[in-house]
Amino acid sequence: MRPILDESQPIFQQIAQIISNDIVEGHLKEGEKAPSENELSRFYNINRATVRKGLESLVDEGIIYKQRGIGMFVREGAREKLVKERQKQYRNEYIMPLLEEAKRLEMSIDTVVEMIKEEEKK
Repeated sequence: MRPILDESQPIFQQIAQIISNDIVEGHLKEGEKAPSENELSRFYNINRATVRKGLESLVDEGIIYKQRGIGMFVREGAREKLVKERQKQYRNEYIMPLLEEAKRLEMSIDTVVEMIKEEEKK
C-alpha cells in the first residue's frame, strides 16, 4: 500500500519522509538503490522537480548519496542516524510533555511507568 500524499506539509518533505520511513522500517537497506526520481514521480503522479527536492534534502542530511549516472543509494549508517534523530524527536514531543504534566499532577515516574505497562497489556 502506498502512502497517500496530502496537504499536511510540502510534498517534497513527504517524499523525503516516505524514503526515510522505508529505511527505518528496513524496506530500504543500507547500500541499496533508492527509488529514482522518475519512479517516484510516476508512482505518485507528481513533478520530477518536487521529487528531486525531496531526495536532495536526504542527500543534504547524509541519508542517501548520488552515484553519477547510476542513481541514489542509502548511505551506510543511515538507519542508525534516522533512528537516533527520531528517538530524540520522540523524547521532545512526547516524553518531556508527559513528564511535565505528570509533575503538575503530582504523579511519580513510577506511577506513570505503571500506567504505561497497564496500557501495554490491553
